Amino acid sequence: MFKKAYPYRFELFLFSQVAILFGSLVIPATFFEMVVSPMLFLINQLAGIVLISQKKKLMWFFVVLLLMSGVIFGAGLLDDQSNRSLAFLNMGVSFLFYGIVTFEILQQIWQTQVVNKNVIFGLISGYISLGLVSFFICLSIEMAFPGSFQGLGATIETPKLFTERLMYYSYITLMTIGYGEIVPITSLSQKAAILIGLIGQFYLVILTAIIVGKYLNSAKEK
Repeated sequence: MFKKAYPYRFELFLFSQVAILFGSLVIPATFFEMVVSPMLFLINQLAGIVLISQKKKLMWFFVVLLLMSGVIFGAGLLDDQSNRSLAFLNMGVSFLFYGIVTFEILQQIWQTQVVNKNVIFGLISGYISLGLVSFFICLSIEMAFPGSFQGLGATIETPKLFTERLMYYSYITLMTIGYGEIVPITSLSQKAAILIGLIGQFYLVILTAIIVGKYLNSAKEK
């Protein structure tokens, strides 16, 4: 199954990412955040397994992460009370997954010799993955040190709005737009904002330029 899906690995990963980011526009927000969003993250992790299926050891490690995420999701459905330890564990598993899969996407794009539609999808999904990594960085800071970000208008006790606002801030910072309604006010959160902005710029300036250069070179050769 993985061999048949592997040529479409970037498309599968990208489409599941888009569903995570924009699914709340078509599905009631509360139901989406509490039920649909965790399921989409599981689907995204399954797409990540397809993406790294050529590396067997890493693939089985991702399978373990997927099983852990499934257990955490099931425990969350059975227990309506917010469990801080469970939330930290879920955040840790997700952060580990997206950190590794983002590196793998970047490596596959970097090593490609022929720039085609699949590589372009990979380039887009890699950038979105960086946004999700940024989100989990900000989430871990806010969970460990509540109040690190001013202007969220929500706390971890109101998970729907809290998650949406923090993810919004992460992507706005990654793209260096910075509207300013959410502000990092602690030293750690400010350093994280600098790191996220730098990562976004390095990605666009370096990796995108390399892919464009490879495309132009292949076009000249043809």
